[in-house]
Amino acid sequence: MATALKEQKFVEGIRGCTDRIRRLREESVHGAVPTISMERAVLLTEAYQQYEGTCSIPVLRGKAFYYLMAHRTLYLGRGSLIVGEKGPKPWAAPTFPELCCHTLEDFDTLNSRERVFFRVTDEDKRIQRDVIIPYWKDRAMLTKMNGLLPRAWQKLFAAGMFTEFLQQRGPGHTVADGKIYRKGYGDFLRDIQERLASLDFNNDMDALEKRDEWEGMAWVCRGMILLGKRYAALARDMAAKEKDPAWRRDLLDIAAVCDVVPEHWPQTFRQAIQMYWFTHIGVTTEMNNWDAYSPGKFDQYLEPFYDRDLAEGRLTRDDAKELLEALWIQFNNQPAPPKVGITLKESATYTDFCNINTGALRPDGTCGVSDVSYLILEVMDDMRLLQPSSNVQISQKTPERFLRKALEISRKGWGQPVFYNSEAIVQELMYLGKSLDDARACGIASGCVEAGTAGKEAYVLTGYLNIPKVLELALHRGYDAYTGEKAGIDVGDPLQFASYDDVWQAFLKELKYVVDVKVAGNNLIERLYMQYMPVPLLSVITDDCIAKGKDYNAGGARYNTSYIQCVGIATITDSLAVLKQQVFEQRRFTMEGIITACDRDFDGDDALLDVVLHHTPKYGNDDDYADAILHDV
Repeated sequence: MATALKEQKFVEGIRGCTDRIRRLREESVHGAVPTISMERAVLLTEAYQQYEGTCSIPVLRGKAFYYLMAHRTLYLGRGSLIVGEKGPKPWAAPTFPELCCHTLEDFDTLNSRERVFFRVTDEDKRIQRDVIIPYWKDRAMLTKMNGLLPRAWQKLFAAGMFTEFLQQRGPGHTVADGKIYRKGYGDFLRDIQERLASLDFNNDMDALEKRDEWEGMAWVCRGMILLGKRYAALARDMAAKEKDPAWRRDLLDIAAVCDVVPEHWPQTFRQAIQMYWFTHIGVTTEMNNWDAYSPGKFDQYLEPFYDRDLAEGRLTRDDAKELLEALWIQFNNQPAPPKVGITLKESATYTDFCNINTGALRPDGTCGVSDVSYLILEVMDDMRLLQPSSNVQISQKTPERFLRKALEISRKGWGQPVFYNSEAIVQELMYLGKSLDDARACGIASGCVEAGTAGKEAYVLTGYLNIPKVLELALHRGYDAYTGEKAGIDVGDPLQFASYDDVWQAFLKELKYVVDVKVAGNNLIERLYMQYMPVPLLSVITDDCIAKGKDYNAGGARYNTSYIQCVGIATITDSLAVLKQQVFEQRRFTMEGIITACDRDFDGDDALLDVVLHHTPKYGNDDDYADAILHDV
């Protein structure tokens, strides 16, 4: 009876290309309850208690990953086509106490929120209180950072001058390339073992460090292989007990897929999708690199498998669409791990910001659009899920049909796909020092839309820099009204500024101080990750970490990019425009009058506010006056 009632919900209009997909999507969107899963935290704690102090940190991280893969709960839901979860079931978010350890207050916040909540049980709280906090509170990266970062950094941080993402999650806004479709983890393991066998302790002064890194990488490869074998065994065990012949066949198909991937490189379209998904689950289980691990040019990677399967009769276009829609549902079933502390209270989203690239240039510079590209457009529009995010790369070589199809979807107004210029991305990456071949192998990494070389670049997003706040400090001789402390430096009495250039020079001096403090903090934090938080799995699949015997978090990638996102650009432009035009050119107001009005939020200054809002050049209006200031900033 319950099943019959449930089936009644799958009426015409529910999204999905088949009854199976419609049912799975409905369960993902309306049936699942977001929860906190303590399993990863508990297993990681057990692994650290067993191995910490007995081996180097890279090996410890590798063994801990293997322990997770060996002991974690596997979920295989009825009707599944693609398997693998970050938690023991869909919509169960793991925690990462080695990065930042949640307080019980955090759990209360998550459990009590009306929206973007995570249900937390009393048993979860008990485990956190009695097991996780005692072990991790003083070991967590956040604790290490807070003890190391200088007072100048702490004061600017408290003033809201910048955020620091690496207090909440690890580096890794990273795009996959095609290597996981050409090699299985058994192949990677053999490559690593060959390098271990060739170590030269007589002549290579870095041999010990390389050995530790490679041994850690070997352990994660074994862990990935074990994950596939465990799923194959689970599917066969379920099939042996299943009475429904259709589902029994599906289970045996899943087992056959997992017999191949991820140990071996995929041979079919379905195996290729499952290979990526196992890798995605592995990378995001190893480290919370929130803002995601993205599949890159997914249409180009899947195209040869799709073409071969169609030609050899193993697959129809409808089959391929169903498999892709099943993958979209798996993405949606993985809510982003929640943050901690004040950031948790300020930030709330379930999306992990994975971004799928479609239609980009090929490595030889030709158009990359194929039938798989059109399939992905159809799937994103059919599914309309919170995640994954999707974009299309448009070039001079893009077929008009593909562009029109993407525009038809975009004009519906539900938010996807996003549009990017392939030629501009390639030019930007070459300007930043990438080779032409590597620049063409680009991908949009995440919801933050940074561009980078797929499979070859380590991204370290260190947070946001509050540019308007720099001007505020400059106009208050370094004092911050929010904290009541002197967070910046004294760049002179603003009431004595005789020209706009005096304002500009004061702003630049304050900006240099703030950026220097921020970057110095970044260097300390990145050193901590290098020392304490290697990511051997992400290193295995990123060029040239294996070749160098160096971790992704330690500069092992071919390209290493650390950056700060500058925010408030429109606000700083508009603010400087007011000072330049109204104080020094037209002299309608004094510097003292402007500062005083801002300090009291324009209370009683209606005339001044009217001029500021309605009679001063503004960014975003094709105004050369404002745009010139923006250009200077």
